[in-house]
Amino acid sequence: MTKTIDELSHRFCVAPMMDWTDRHCRVFHRLLSRRARLYTEMVTAAAIMHGDRQRLLGFDAQEHPLAVQLGGSEPVMLAEAAVIAADFDYDEINLNIGCPSERVQNGAFGACLMREPDLVADCVAAMKARVRVPVTVKCRIGVDEQEPEALSIFAGRVIAAGADLLIVHARKAWLKGLSPRENRSVPPLDYARVRALKNEYPNVPIVLNGGLIEIGQMQAELEHLDGVMVGRAAYQDPAILMTVDSALFGEPAPMSSRHAALEAFMPYIEARLAEGVSLSSMTRHVLGLYNGLPGARAFRRHLATEAVKPGAGLDVLRAAMNFVPEHAIAEAAE
Repeated sequence: MTKTIDELSHRFCVAPMMDWTDRHCRVFHRLLSRRARLYTEMVTAAAIMHGDRQRLLGFDAQEHPLAVQLGGSEPVMLAEAAVIAADFDYDEINLNIGCPSERVQNGAFGACLMREPDLVADCVAAMKARVRVPVTVKCRIGVDEQEPEALSIFAGRVIAAGADLLIVHARKAWLKGLSPRENRSVPPLDYARVRALKNEYPNVPIVLNGGLIEIGQMQAELEHLDGVMVGRAAYQDPAILMTVDSALFGEPAPMSSRHAALEAFMPYIEARLAEGVSLSSMTRHVLGLYNGLPGARAFRRHLATEAVKPGAGLDVLRAAMNFVPEHAIAEAAE
């Protein structure tokens, strides 16, 4: 079955984040929002071709709608990897042209490919020829000393090659002189440049990424763009996801409270514990759930110290939840 992009499919997305948006994180995030579009951590095409595909690409069916993010710069290999990922039933293939890390640069992919729009176009065309799911591109507004028109040239090439949607991190990537961490915050945000790109390509869905924190801020940007993508804010303060469905889609929130969200997560945790997965590998994704509430620090501290112990089970999570009083949960929901 051919999967397509509709008007609301990317209205709110959770960014792919290395070491963060693993399958356990995504299941938890899905419990908080039915409508958020979720993304895997970046996986290289080479790893898919030569590695443990089930470990790299496997996911829980409840994570849909779900996109896999690929890294690479060889059209044939990316096309093969896209076919394999599509066979796993991902809803979208996303190509990473935004990561500024030195390791990624050494592999000749990521943000450095902003300088090679024709090669990226070849990669997109090769994937589009082989899969029946949307192929999208996540990029920066430019790298290093590139002029503003570089983004327009890049977008034009990949759109002509068949890219179904562009996600634009509204910062340049500085490949020399800034670390990956600094590249997420030091280069100034330029939302106006992304809006201008949308005006240039009004028929192509454009999603804004970078620095988005508050729902009101996202609603304002959605007046001009087709979607927003939120990274660290969604991970570090996951309760924001509980407001997405009502605020951005006009639909009821799936969870009545933060306690309810953790209760809903417990059957998944229990099943993974039975498979030998450690408790801490799952509960590390919920540490920020109670941010701003009485007892939040004690909740985090208890999980950080107890969930890592051998044999730790659901009793550790329940005990941590007891540090946050019920009345605080009710007040936060009002």
